[in-house]
Amino acid sequence: MPTWSMLSFQDSASPIMEHLTMFHDFTMAILTLILTLVGINMLALCLFNLTDRYLLQDQIIEITWTVAPVFILLWISLPSLQVLYLLDDPFTPDMTVKAIGNQWFWTYEYSDFPSIEFEAYMSPISPDSLFFSRLLETDNAVVLPTNTKIRLLATSNDVIHAWSLPSLGVKADAVPGRLNSLSFLINRVGSFYGQCSEICGSNHSFMPIKIEAVPMTIFLDWASMWSNKT
Repeated sequence: MPTWSMLSFQDSASPIMEHLTMFHDFTMAILTLILTLVGINMLALCLFNLTDRYLLQDQIIEITWTVAPVFILLWISLPSLQVLYLLDDPFTPDMTVKAIGNQWFWTYEYSDFPSIEFEAYMSPISPDSLFFSRLLETDNAVVLPTNTKIRLLATSNDVIHAWSLPSLGVKADAVPGRLNSLSFLINRVGSFYGQCSEICGSNHSFMPIKIEAVPMTIFLDWASMWSNKT
């Protein structure tokens, strides 16, 4: 979950988020190098009044500062295209979950387990709980197995919402009358939090998302418990 002292991304919990983090760090390294070189030149010109006719009226330097950005953009575009391909990779899912946005809560349906369907509302603030996450806890968590290919279908009953989970690096708009899908794989056990990322009304900030990632054996026990309830 996000914390006040956090300066970077949340710890990744999926291969997609790992690639997104690596691409961000790679791009920031290039941008830092460019900023440093340009900054040094600007300081040299401003503080020491250094001018060089070679930098102002030479064909070679003009070709260099025209061609160099082209190679830099190509250098950035290749890993970018790889990440975009991974984000849209339609692998065959092992299970499907449907998330339905409402004003202002989520409804979840497990397509492979017809008896599992529930609503998830934001839990009221509980200052007595040491590990309570304000505005992120829900009364019902979405329980999913780890190391399983999962497809999530997002739609809405009223206005446009967005199902977003930063730790997994996924986001899908929930549009009324339309199904948008995204695929992901959770590679570690834990609790992961997200929120609606589309301004959907006055209580937009009060429809969080909570996922509990557990081993497959525990997930099957949880699914069996739901079946016994119904």
